[in-house]
Amino acid sequence: MAAVTEDLHFGPAAGTRFFCTASRGLEPFLLREVRTRLRATQVEYISGKVFFTTCCDLNMLKRLKSAERLFLLIKKQFPFNVSSVSKGQIFNEMEKLINDDPENWLNTLSIWKNLLEFDAKEEELSQKDVNSLKRKVGEDDNTIAKKVKTEQVQEIHKNKECQREKQTEETLEQGNCITQREELQEEELQNDAVEAVDTPTKGKHLTFRVSCRCSGAIAKTFTTQIFIHLSDIYSVVGIPVFRVPLASRAYIKTAGLRSTIAWAMASLAEIKAGAFVLDPMCGLGTILLEAAKEWPDVYYVGADVSDSQLLGASDNLKAAGLKDKIELLKGSVIELPLPSESVDIIISDIPFGKKFKLGKDIKSILQEMERVLHVGGTIVLLLSGDHLRRLKGCEESSVSLCPKGSRTDEPGSEECLNPEEKAAVPEPAWSSLEASNQEHLDRMPPFGSLVPVECYKVSLGKPDAFIYKYKKSHSPGQ
Repeated sequence: MAAVTEDLHFGPAAGTRFFCTASRGLEPFLLREVRTRLRATQVEYISGKVFFTTCCDLNMLKRLKSAERLFLLIKKQFPFNVSSVSKGQIFNEMEKLINDDPENWLNTLSIWKNLLEFDAKEEELSQKDVNSLKRKVGEDDNTIAKKVKTEQVQEIHKNKECQREKQTEETLEQGNCITQREELQEEELQNDAVEAVDTPTKGKHLTFRVSCRCSGAIAKTFTTQIFIHLSDIYSVVGIPVFRVPLASRAYIKTAGLRSTIAWAMASLAEIKAGAFVLDPMCGLGTILLEAAKEWPDVYYVGADVSDSQLLGASDNLKAAGLKDKIELLKGSVIELPLPSESVDIIISDIPFGKKFKLGKDIKSILQEMERVLHVGGTIVLLLSGDHLRRLKGCEESSVSLCPKGSRTDEPGSEECLNPEEKAAVPEPAWSSLEASNQEHLDRMPPFGSLVPVECYKVSLGKPDAFIYKYKKSHSPGQ
C-alpha cells in the first residue's frame, strides 16, 4: 500500500467511531487499509462491515479504496432475541435502540455537521477557483449572471437545510426521535399504521418490514439519512458521512470491474516504483486506473484483443488524466508481443460469464503469463469457480502442499493479516474467513513455476469469484 500521509489540520474529535461497509470477502483488505492509511485503532470486523476509531480528517477518509460506504457509528449492540420475547418487548427494544442515549445522538450529529461543513467549504473554494479560471478565459456577462443566480439559489437551499438541521437537533434534545411531519395527513396515516399493528387480525399480529430508499431530486431535499441494520448477529445504527458511496470513483468514466475489487487486487501485487505492470486482458482499464492512482511511478501497460474495449479504456484514461501513465496496445493474451521474463507484475480479471467463454483457454493464458513474467514476479488474477476447476485439472492432484499452503516457503509470502491485526477481530468470525480462504489455497496446486501464495473468495453479486496471487519460483525447464 502507498505510504500514509500526515493528517491535515481538520479532523473528527479524538476517539470518533466509524464503520465502513465492504463487499463480501473484502473485509481483510479493508482491515489492513484502515490501519495503514488512517492509523485506525479499535478495529473490529463482522461480515460486511469494519468498525474503527480514527482522528484522520475528511480528505483522508475519502481516500479509502476497499470500502463501499462510510458511516459515523451511533450504536452497535447484540441482536434482539426474537425467540424469547414478545412482539411488544421487541417494539420496546426498537424504541430503546433509537431513543436511548440522546447525548450520543447529539454528539454524533455535531461531528457529522462539522464534517459536512468542512466538505462544503472545500467544494465551494474549489468551485470558485474553477469559475475564476473560466472567467479569465472570457466568459460572457450573461453566463456569469446565470452562475451568480445559481449560487444565490444554492445559498437559499443551504440556509433552508441549516434550518432543518436546527429543527432536527431541537427535536432530539426534547427526546423526540421521530421526525416532524409536514402534513397532518401523514401523521394520521402513520397513527393508523401503528393501530393496525397493535390490533390482532384473525387471532394473529400483523408484522411488516419497512424499507425506504431515496434517489434522484427528492434525495437532495434531505440533509442526511439514518442507517439501521438489524440481523441475527448485531444491531447497528449510523449516519452516512457522504451521499455518494466511496466505491463510486469520480475519475472513472465508464465502469468495468468493480473498483473496490480492482484496488484490492492491485494492493496484493507488491507494486514498487519503477516496476513494469501488465494487464493482458485490460478491458476498460479499471485495474490499471486503480493501480496508477495509488502507485503512480510505475510503467503500466494494458492489452486487449477488442477494439471497443481499448477505445473505452482510452476514454477512461483521458477522463482520469492518466493518458501519459498507461500505455494501451492491441494483442492476444495467449500471444503477447513481449520478451520472455520482461514483466514484473501481472494483474488481470480473467473474464467469465455468458459473454465470455475462456474456461478452455485458461491453461494457455497462464502459460503465456508465466513466459513473460520474470522469476520472483507476481501474478494476481480474478478467477471464477469454473477457472479453478479447469486449473486443478491441468496438474496432477497429488502435488504435495505443506499444512499452511505454499505461502510458508515462497518469497514475499505472508498471512492475510499479521497476528496483531488478527487479534483485534472476533476469533470465530475471522477463523471462519481465514479457514475458508486457506482451504481454497491448499486445493490449488502450482501451475508450472507459478506457485499460489494467497487466496480470497469475494462476491461479485450473484457469482462468487476468487482472487489468487501467484509467485514465479523458477524459470520453466529448470
